Formats: sequence, C-alpha cells, structure tokens
Amino acid sequence: MADCVSKVELSVSCSNLLDKDVGSKSDPLCVLLLNTGGDNWTELGRTERIKNSSSPSFSQRLRLDYHFESVQNLKLGIYDIDNSSVDLGDDDYLGGVELTLGQIVSSKTMTRPLQLKKGKPAGKGTITVSAEEMKDNRAIELEMEAKKLDKKDMFGKSDPFLEFFKQGDDGKWQLVHRTEVVKNNLSPSWKKFTVPLQTFCSSDLDKTIKVDCSDHDSDGSHDLIGSFTTKVSELQKAASSAVEFDCVHPEKQKKKKGYKNSGVVCVKNCKLVTQYSFLDYVMGGCQINFTVGIDFTGSNGDPRSPNSLHYMSADGLNQYLSALWSVGQVIQDYDSDKFFPAFGFGAKLPPDYQAAHHEFALNFNPTNPHCQGIQGIVEAYRMVLPQIRLSGPTNFSPIINHVASIAATAAQTNSASQYYVLLILTDGEITDFDQTRDAIVRASRMPLSIIIVGVGPADFKAMELLDGDDGVLRSTTGEAITRDIVQFVPFRQFKDAPMSSLAQSVLAEVPNQLVSYFKMRGLEPPKPQAAPKS
Repeated sequence: MADCVSKVELSVSCSNLLDKDVGSKSDPLCVLLLNTGGDNWTELGRTERIKNSSSPSFSQRLRLDYHFESVQNLKLGIYDIDNSSVDLGDDDYLGGVELTLGQIVSSKTMTRPLQLKKGKPAGKGTITVSAEEMKDNRAIELEMEAKKLDKKDMFGKSDPFLEFFKQGDDGKWQLVHRTEVVKNNLSPSWKKFTVPLQTFCSSDLDKTIKVDCSDHDSDGSHDLIGSFTTKVSELQKAASSAVEFDCVHPEKQKKKKGYKNSGVVCVKNCKLVTQYSFLDYVMGGCQINFTVGIDFTGSNGDPRSPNSLHYMSADGLNQYLSALWSVGQVIQDYDSDKFFPAFGFGAKLPPDYQAAHHEFALNFNPTNPHCQGIQGIVEAYRMVLPQIRLSGPTNFSPIINHVASIAATAAQTNSASQYYVLLILTDGEITDFDQTRDAIVRASRMPLSIIIVGVGPADFKAMELLDGDDGVLRSTTGEAITRDIVQFVPFRQFKDAPMSSLAQSVLAEVPNQLVSYFKMRGLEPPKPQAAPKS
C-alpha cells in the first residue's frame, strides 16, 4: 500500500434530483464508495439524510486518505431513504457518478450530471463535489442558544435550527454545519457541537462566517428567521462571557422602520480543542483487545448437514470461519500479545449435555479462554464443533456484559491505553433482545466496540435495530445510548467479494468509536515510549 499523502475531506451538494416520493420530494443521502478491484466497492462513509429536498447540501463531510501513487476510483451514489435500515438495497437510487480522487483534488470543485449506470444518464439532477486537504487537528466547540425569535408558524411557535457557512475560493457560501431542530420554541438551546477548525473556517480565525437561523418545515421549504456574520476570533470571546448577535431578516430590515432584529442568537461557550486521530492513540501505545463470540444455537442447523451454517466445506471453511479470518487478520495487528479470548454460546456441552451454556470458553478452558492468534481461534472452533450439541435460546447479553465488565475495569485507570472490540458471529435469531439493548446502552459508556456479523439468509431486523447509527437505541428504562458502539453487517453481502472487503466494512467505524470514547472521557493519547538507548 502506498503511503498516505494526506487526509482529504469531500463536501457534497446536489440539484434538481428526481422525485421518487408521492406528494413530496425525495429524502436524499449520499454514499461514498471505493473500488477495491473489479466490480467490488467498499463503503467509506455516508452523509446525513435530508428530508424533502431536491437540491440538498449535506453538512456531513466525507473523509478519506489520499494516496498520490494510486488511482483511487470513487463512486458517489444518491439514494432516496424511506426507512431506518442501514441496507440501501430497498431504497430508490437517484443516480451517481464515478470519479477518481485525483480528478476531484486537482479540480477542487467539480459538477457532474448524475447517472443511473456508467454511461446512462439519470435524466435529471447534478452532483457537486468539493475537496479540501485536512492539515489542522484543531476543532471548534460551540454551545448556542437563542432568545425571542420571530414566530413563523401559524398554529405554533417556530422550529428553529442554525446553519453555518464559510466562503469558498469562488466566493460562494459553503455549508459547514447544521444543528438539530428544536421543536416549537422561540428561545431554543441547541446541543453542544464540535466541527474541525479547517472545515469551519479553513483554519482562518478572521474568516467571515455566515449564520442562518431558520424555521424548519417538513416539506423542505424552511423559512429564514434571520442571519448574522461573525468570525471565530469574535466567537472566542464567549470563553469568558456569552456573546450575542442580532438575528436580522434582510427583507424585514428594508421594510420596517425601527426594525432591530428577529431575535438574538447567543454563543454560551466557545473553545478550540485538539482533535486526536485513531493513529495518535494507536501510535501512542493504545492496545486494541479482541474478543470473539460464536453462535452455536440450533437455528444454525446440524453441523453434519450440508445445509448447516456450521457445515465445513471441502476447503475446511464455512461462513463463520470466513468472517472470523477476514476481520481477525486485520485487528490482530493492533494487539501486542496476540492472545484472544474466544467464547461460544447457545450449546450443550459434554459430558452431560444438560443445560445450554450462554457463554463457554471455545477451548473448553474456563480459567484461560485465550487462543493464540486467529489461527488458535480457528483450531479451537474446529476442535469443539464435533463435541457440542447445538441448542438455544440465542442470548447475546451474557457475553456483552462479560467483555463490558473487563472494559469497565480498564476504564478506571483513566488512561487511553486499552480499548476492546467484541466480534459476535451469529445467524441473527436473538432471544434476549431487551437484555441485549440494556447491555449495549451500559457498554456505550465503556472503551468497547461491538461488531456483529450476520451469517446466513435471515432478515436480521433485530440486528439492524441494535446498530444505532441514528442514535435512537434506548434501554428498556428509556436511557439513550451514550455513543454509537455497534456495527452490524450481513455476511451475504460479501460472500463473493474479496475477504478484505468484509473487514473494511465491519471495521470502518471502530477508529471513530475509539476516538469518540477517549474524547468523551477527555483522555489524550499515551505518550509514545522512547526507544532504548544503545
């Protein structure tokens, strides 16, 4: 692999998209894919979904490494999202474009017509992509509120949100952040947010920033309440005391004598913080501890039958082992001792074959469940398979709670030295869904990520609910997940792709999850150990 020259951030907007929804506009989202050879594409990231818009500007930027020596073939696809599933297979495709990263970087900004397939125009819609090299690891952290905003809704108060823009080289305003919508409130407080300083103002503290405060409408026709301009050097004054800005509507200002404002936007707090990367933590000595849980419940089928998901093919593999190999080979490089705890669940064990075990050591050694390397886990799996009886029910919570308790102990050291990744391989039928939800919400406060690979043909609806990308996963008592720690991927999507494609997809979120945990705890990367003097 060629050395990474730099990090690049892509911003995306579209115009005049196809309308696929009856009675309203589409709800578009943009997905970025990288070609990994032949017809194989790996997802690198996706933007937020924007409701009811035929000309969206996405505030979520798409980041990737730029390799000067390699041709990096990219595909940007626009989808109309009508459900909460992470799978895009059942969403309408509005068109896309294939470009190389080199083309985007050399052009800085480019606009292309959308195509349904390469060479086949979508008939409608364009996409504009801008690239910016990321050199600054600082970020701006802002806390905002407003007072006495104008009422825009006939039967209620306004539903206000803020949008922040910086000026591009072409003089046009580029969206850099959009807050959440606060419903029915003329004096709203928005959640604290952090934006990379380079994204926010191109790292220029005196660059003009435009802020629009608007009333959200579900049909996409948002009403402007008012705007103001500022710069980061002004916002920074909020570090000592709140800074207020008149929110001015230009049309009202022209028409009304004595018009002062349409409300006041207040910066409660502003500070510049250092944003550490995944590599900062790993190169500082943070260890990633890998644990595996394998589903041995009866729904997998008798391992002696060719129809079983545990059946060994002539080459000594099945879907469980293929998934384990592809993910494990990547992650084992980040663990110095290469000894991994491995567990099974949902099986009856020798010699008595009485009750089903919901967490047993794969090597049958409960005092030391560690296997040497991924090869050791594979050998333990092959050894144990003929000796156990597949049973049930399918309980995830015991193994999640077990690994979370180890992670909780590591968290008490108050250092960014240990992080845990639990890989669960399952056929997808889950019995203790509520207990698993509770376990995940508790675990979201720990240095832990959970990867679930779904093996076989199930619909995996329950798994998709656990993958809280939209942040809505809650415990049975209503407690919200602290941060997104679950990544679910169905193995069938990668059955005929190179093994590396599955690893890239399931591990894509781990770096951000690791950084988000240590950032939440305010823990800086460990200081790299100095090499011993000769």
